[in-house]
Parts: sequence; C-alpha cells; structure tokens
Amino acid sequence: MPVSSESTSVEARPQKIRRIAIPAAIVLVIVFTFVAVQLKNTPTGAYFRVSDQVAMVGLGILLALGVLRFTFPRLYADADKVEVRNIIGTTRYEWDTIQGFSFPDGAPWARLELPDDEYAPVMAIQANDGDYAIKAMRDLRALQRSVEAD
Repeated sequence: MPVSSESTSVEARPQKIRRIAIPAAIVLVIVFTFVAVQLKNTPTGAYFRVSDQVAMVGLGILLALGVLRFTFPRLYADADKVEVRNIIGTTRYEWDTIQGFSFPDGAPWARLELPDDEYAPVMAIQANDGDYAIKAMRDLRALQRSVEAD
C-alpha cells in the first residue's frame, strides 16, 4: 500500500491481480486434486497408479504456484534506494541513477526511467489498479523530490 508523501518510504504491490490470482490458484489445486481422485474410476480401460494421482496433484500445485507468481511484484523506495521486484528478479537502484518515473499511455504498468533512454518496468504499480496506482505514483514522485532536495 502506498504511504503518504510526508513519509520517508513508499511501498506498492499490485491489488486487482491478487483478487484474481489467489482464488484461481485455489481452484487449480481443487480441480487437479479432484481429477487425481477420479483417475482410478475411469471407464477407458487405462490403469492409473497412485503415483499418477500424486503427479496430478503436484501438477495442480505447480500451476497454482505459477499463477501466484503474478502477485509477487513489489516496489519499495526509501531515502537510500528504490527496490523493484517483478515477476522474475529483484533489482535495486540508487537514486542518483534514476531520472524519474513514468506511466506511458496504454502501458499496463509504470516504469522507472534510467540514463541513456533505458527504463525498467515497475509491475507493482499497474494501470488496472486505478486510484491506487495514481496514489503510488504521486507518493513515489514526492519521495523523489524530497531525496533530490536533500
């Protein structure tokens, strides 16, 4: 949740994706467990062993973990650094390398502007989060201004 601009840190996580991914992961585990239990009762003539049932449950768990990975992004910024954790990997940026933060039209998430026309995606601040994303960007920009003023 983004904190007020008077604070010395900002933390943001995607909101709407959490409300979708968590129930979807639960459904995946339930469905794959149900299918695993029903494997023994197939009229196809195929013979399924307990190991097949365990593998089916394991597959459901792996898929659920993959879906839950979309809830992983996070942004944490304080007076010393900006830490961006996306679906794969975490990167730490010092304030002197950051030129700004932007949210291009039509982009699904914000981005961190770096030197030499480079940028890094900030998947923690997503367009579909609406007012939450606006507040997070305002707080982040306010923190940047306070760091640059020091």
